[in-house]
Amino acid sequence: MDFSKLSFKNGNSQPLYAQLLEKLETAIESGELAIGVRLPSERALAEQLRISRTTVMNAYRELEARGLVHSYVGRGTFVCAGPEPAGAPFAWRGKVSRAASLHNDPALRHLIRDTSRPDLISFAAGSPAIDIFPVKVWQRLTEQALRDKSEEVLSNGPTAGLPCLRQAIARRVGTKPERILILSGSQQGLDLISRCLLDPGDAVIVDRPCYVGAIQNFRAAGAHLIGWDIVRADLDELEDLILRHRPKLIFTNPTFQNPTGRVLSLRERRELLKLAARYRVPILEDDPYRETYFDGAPPPSLRELDEYNIVIYLSTFSKVLAPGLRLGWLTAAEYVVDQLALIKQRENLFTEGIGQYALAEFLQSGLFDDHLGRLRTEHARRQQKFLTSLKRHLPAKLLKFSVPPGGLYLWCRVGHGLNPWQWSQQALAAGVAFTSGEIFYADAVSSQEARFCYTWLPADKIEEGVRRLAETVRAGNHLPAHEGSEVPLV
Repeated sequence: MDFSKLSFKNGNSQPLYAQLLEKLETAIESGELAIGVRLPSERALAEQLRISRTTVMNAYRELEARGLVHSYVGRGTFVCAGPEPAGAPFAWRGKVSRAASLHNDPALRHLIRDTSRPDLISFAAGSPAIDIFPVKVWQRLTEQALRDKSEEVLSNGPTAGLPCLRQAIARRVGTKPERILILSGSQQGLDLISRCLLDPGDAVIVDRPCYVGAIQNFRAAGAHLIGWDIVRADLDELEDLILRHRPKLIFTNPTFQNPTGRVLSLRERRELLKLAARYRVPILEDDPYRETYFDGAPPPSLRELDEYNIVIYLSTFSKVLAPGLRLGWLTAAEYVVDQLALIKQRENLFTEGIGQYALAEFLQSGLFDDHLGRLRTEHARRQQKFLTSLKRHLPAKLLKFSVPPGGLYLWCRVGHGLNPWQWSQQALAAGVAFTSGEIFYADAVSSQEARFCYTWLPADKIEEGVRRLAETVRAGNHLPAHEGSEVPLV
């Protein structure tokens, strides 16, 4: 749309912002401004139309209140929907609070929304090999819970979690049950911690790039996010960020980091802890991938190395059993666990009991460790299949990456003049999904990277998915007609 052609009537009884609003809404309704289009910044449009920035701001706010556009901090304002039909019984879009509208970023939902499509091969959502989940064992344990512990697992339960599961996890990680809080997935833990520790305007240092769910939760709490380059892991840089921004919290995923696969060394972990202790900044350690290594175990967690009582440790069983179980946990100082439990009970009185009981038995019987052994072997096999398929179908230099010794992802730099986001949209239309890299940056940079999860797809789906990716690139004249040669593993 050529915004310079917009004109306004000085003698019009409508305020200037209302005239602009009407013209933009008409353009959205006609499709001239299609869904997904980014509008000019308030300042740029004001200068272009020679009107005040306040006028543009008021028009944009009203569009957002009507649910037609959505603004993202650092990324801009995008068209997200068409106007309500004239005969709509009630305009609910206009009733959503501004606070909710500001923080309803659908990026995380988009990662998992299409996984149930039978025609789609998805490298997007992070999931383990759930086809090797021990279904019969889990069925037996849930039946046992209903038979032997029906009153306990079907009644109101403790907000902090069933004692049997808290005890099983505490024994496994070497802490007290009172320091364990059971969660409905680790995403709930991020939400609880954000609401417990953060006030609007507080600074939070996060990995750069970073897990998108953490970015969303911290933003919803009104935090100011500062990225620390997790790939370089420069501790001098981190100290400088701490001194300049005085953060309320440091968030990091130091083991098979999402999305990069980076594993901080033992030295880096110790130095990180020393810095946090020196400046009295608590650390939230997100550690869902620790058990997904292929060969040797990774270095001890920050929690295990913590001599200062400053680490809140967050984990989940979604990445090693199945996301559908919705069972996560955290461990922290007892005072923190108590505060988080008080917040949890306001939104979710307790986590469902049957799954908690089954998981406690699964952990204590040794079946969980048996499953981990099978899972690591299968994940390593699927990683190799993915690498072989890339080598077979894609040319050298299209994707550059390091091969991580665990985790669920391959983080790639995309070459050949490809725009990762545009490629992801073309691939989705062709029945294959992956995640372009920009959503993993809190500062919303234009990323030339992409993330692929290969672990939950069987070998034949991996091969077919990569073949479809190659076809989408070739259709855009980015590939030669012949098959690819070799992918550099750098």
